[in-house]
Amino acid sequence: QVQLVESGGGFVQAGDSLRLSCAASSSTWGDRSMAWFRQAPGKERALVAAINRSGGIRYYADSVKGRFTISRDNNKNTMYLQMNSLKPEDTAIYFCALSYGYSIYYTASEYEYWGQGTQVTVSS
Repeated sequence: QVQLVESGGGFVQAGDSLRLSCAASSSTWGDRSMAWFRQAPGKERALVAAINRSGGIRYYADSVKGRFTISRDNNKNTMYLQMNSLKPEDTAIYFCALSYGYSIYYTASEYEYWGQGTQVTVSS
């Protein structure tokens, strides 16, 4: 069993930055790829960014490309999402997720463990 705990969310103004963190309870997470998803009110959970187990391959949704950066520190069992130039449409609950495997996966069903989520609110 792996527990994931997100932190770093908050209320910011458009154009500001935030860094989300996701701490894992088990070192076995390093064998698997991870991702950040987000869910806005009334919308489905959507993939924001994903990273493979080594950190060498990263995926970004078009809506965040060039503004967000996903990274991981396997020595600290922690994954990050640096979010710059935030927009009101980035407002959502952000979840970190640990996949079943080591590649990049695009759907929520391919992720085994989830954090509880952290709220990000961007005001215009």
